[in-house]
Amino acid sequence: MSDETPQAAHPVITVMHASVGSGHKAAAMAIAGAVKRLRGSHGVPADAEVEVIDILDCGRIPLDGNKTAASFTGATRPIYDITWRYTLTGRLLWGGGTGWSRVMFPSFNDYVRQKRPIAVICTHITAANVAVGARMITGIDYPLVCVPTDYEIEGWWPHKECDLFCVATDFMAETLRPRKVDPARIRVTGIPVRQGFERDEDPAACREKFGLPQDRTIVLVMAGAGLPQPYVLFRAAIEQTLPFLRRFHRMHFVFLPGRDTTYSGNLKAIFAGMKLSNVSVMDYVDDMASLMHASDLAILKSGGLTVTECLCARLPMVLLGKSYGQEKANTTLLTSYGASMHATTATELISTLDRLHDHPEALNALLVNAGALRRPGAAEDIVKATMELVGVPVERERHFAEFYWGGKPAHLR
Repeated sequence: MSDETPQAAHPVITVMHASVGSGHKAAAMAIAGAVKRLRGSHGVPADAEVEVIDILDCGRIPLDGNKTAASFTGATRPIYDITWRYTLTGRLLWGGGTGWSRVMFPSFNDYVRQKRPIAVICTHITAANVAVGARMITGIDYPLVCVPTDYEIEGWWPHKECDLFCVATDFMAETLRPRKVDPARIRVTGIPVRQGFERDEDPAACREKFGLPQDRTIVLVMAGAGLPQPYVLFRAAIEQTLPFLRRFHRMHFVFLPGRDTTYSGNLKAIFAGMKLSNVSVMDYVDDMASLMHASDLAILKSGGLTVTECLCARLPMVLLGKSYGQEKANTTLLTSYGASMHATTATELISTLDRLHDHPEALNALLVNAGALRRPGAAEDIVKATMELVGVPVERERHFAEFYWGGKPAHLR
């Protein structure tokens, strides 16, 4: 971002994420899409421009967020989990400051001077903290809205400097209150997802579109994403279930390896050798909303965006594997609501599938319970809440760095 970039001719709304996995970007793109749809209404200027920025692209030192995230998927997972323990980061909190932004992200400070965004919406803690620093350094004021993309909140969000937290549940709001976040700065909106998940589609038509049988319970096995490393243990557990799939004759399993063509080829070879008639392997699918609407059950990891898409598509879930960090928080929340089932091992998964195969009506209970978490209009609600803050004067403090001690956590684990 050079100094020669002209100041924006139209009002700019900046949506920021960090390329750590795919969920933060997906949420940012969903919010950006909502801004475009709401132009000329709900306070969004008709000529508003929306810019989506990966904050890691603005760093003085290049950082591959995906490689960093992948480094916490093996034996180091318990270390990562510590940052999510409410007894530690639930009380020792980060208030934001100029130090890190001045040293590491001067190009974003320049961006703020040039574009003067009327609002900044962040779906990752790094982006939020850099936005706080830029606001302090440049003196250019804008509301900062933080959108956690999981079902609990890490302790390193800039709690004191955030103008609004848009969270998924009241459970999360109860986590923020002991962290000295005024209830007026908390809005329960849900997690933003792509368009398509909010609509009701005819399951039969969707099944015909994908060539799936109409007389079976369709089970999605979501075993792939942009990063293969987080799926190593998940895939290992799934592989242990393959010899048992034949007995679930009223089910049809659809395996989704994502963009991993090697894994896709291996699965196809295995199923051809086993001569299984109740399985399919689909390569990368663009219209996931329609595929979810065609399905009756999903087996997946407990990533925040994926489980939210299932909730919005009214797709019951079995969460597979021992989870850590934010995924542990997601699993705990969803199972406590009765909105999903959880199987830690392959043996537990087979037992769960046995029950659902013999009693498919049990899926209806999951759907009813999941209704309390289903918020398909989250992206629009976040944009509307953001625009309520634009132009409202706020007194700001300026500091190099600030840590503080919160109250007793509402939730312990």
